[in-house]
Amino acid sequence: MLSVVVLISGGGSNLRALLEAAADAEYPARIVAVGTDRPDAEGLRHAEEFGIPTFSVALSDFESRAAWGDELLNQIRQWQPDLTVLSGFMRLLPAGVVEALSPHLINTHPAFLPEFPGAHAVRDAVAAGATQTGASLIVVDNGVDTGPIIARERIAVEPGDTEAALHERIKPVERRLLIQAVLDIANGNLDLKELARA
Repeated sequence: MLSVVVLISGGGSNLRALLEAAADAEYPARIVAVGTDRPDAEGLRHAEEFGIPTFSVALSDFESRAAWGDELLNQIRQWQPDLTVLSGFMRLLPAGVVEALSPHLINTHPAFLPEFPGAHAVRDAVAAGATQTGASLIVVDNGVDTGPIIARERIAVEPGDTEAALHERIKPVERRLLIQAVLDIANGNLDLKELARA
């Protein structure tokens, strides 16, 4: 059984989908804890509903990003996860955290990488007048959305799309890619170490 820690910053819609998938006895992964950088993150309610332990490590409580990262890593390691998932986690992890966890550290992204990296991918796609964007799942490295691509899928940008409307169409694809990738990792059909070496 693959053990997973999920890190969130906001509403946790991808977390919710993964929790629902993992509630099926046939699904070979279990979420053991949910962490956040925001104690008021709405997505924590999903973890509470499913009886999953949570932890919060706020950057503002630390003198430096490095000290914050050390405590975040300490909290993650207490659960000894096989995989850590960044799902709407809106802070860049310090290099030491990435090096400690990668390649068993993955991230969802609302664009067809390498197009539109960064925190405002959906807004950037709309602003650029793109006719298509997408959803991606990557292994986290020390760049900004530059890690090895696990899966990605194209999504059309419709005429008149707003950032919010487009993002709502991207989210279900992100969820599907994430649930399938965790399944493939758990079943041994996806080797993150091999992918990172390629």
